Parts: sequence; structure tokens; C-alpha cells
Amino acid sequence: MVQVRKSLGLCPQDDILFHHLTVSEHLYFYCVIKGVPPKTRSKEINKMLLSFDLIEKRDALSKSLSGGMKRKLSIIIALIGDSKVVILDEPTSGMDPVSRRFTWDVLQKHKENRTILLTTHHMDEADVLGDRIAIMAKGTLQCCGSTIFLKKVYGLSPFDHCLDANA
Repeated sequence: MVQVRKSLGLCPQDDILFHHLTVSEHLYFYCVIKGVPPKTRSKEINKMLLSFDLIEKRDALSKSLSGGMKRKLSIIIALIGDSKVVILDEPTSGMDPVSRRFTWDVLQKHKENRTILLTTHHMDEADVLGDRIAIMAKGTLQCCGSTIFLKKVYGLSPFDHCLDANA
């Protein structure tokens, strides 16, 4: 169980944050849970806060954060401690477009040496972040493949099949 805790990170769809803890207290708490050595906790926390542009919010209570900042904190919690398997359930839901794009860029930087399972309703997000994309409908797998494969089979747009005059 200890190894699972160290190697698994989870960002649920709904933020599960402690209202009366600061951003840095959250990250310290999860560093302890994930077994980050005491000597490297501060460095790990600062690295993640800088990466997600939340350094100025380190002493803010989580209840005072905007929705987008709460999502960023939840993503950091999933990634902190060098989690090898990370599950992100709609990580950018509720973020404005600029924050979404910023978060995509940060996730791209943090995906090396990790397996990330991400759920989203946004195909542009899946296109940017996914190496392999699985599409489900009503709980059933409909197709799976790389972005290039899916675009080749289904077209570049969900409306491509409507534009074909021969169809």
C-alpha cells in the first residue's frame, strides 16, 4: 500500500480540498502522504508552485482561490512527489481558455516518465495532451488510437462526414 501511495496521483473531477489549509499546507500534507523525504519537501513544493504559477498564492487559504486555481492545486496534488501513475478527471473543467491552455503546457512538461490517464469532454484537449485517445459512449469503448489514426479514420472535424456530397 505504501508503494501505491507513493506512485499514484489523483485529481478527481470535483476538488477535494481542505478549506482551512493554505496552498502550501495542502502540498506539504500530500508530500508527507507520498513519502517525499523531509529535506526535499520545500524544494518540491516550490518547484510545483512555480511551474503552475501559484507561488504568490502559497499562503492563501484554499477556500479563497478561484475555481481555476483550485483545479491547478488539485492537479499539483496529483503530480507532487513524482507520481508515476496520474489520473486526471476533467482537470481543466471550469477554467477559462487562457488557464486551460497554460495548464496543457504545464502538463506537457510534467508527463515525462509518467503514465497519465486523463478524462475530458474536449477533443482539443485530448488532441494536445493524449498520445492515445479512447472514445467512450454510454460506458462502451467506441474507438481507440493515436490522434493521427482517429483523424485519418474519422476526419479532422466531427462535421467532416456531413460535408461529403457522396454520402
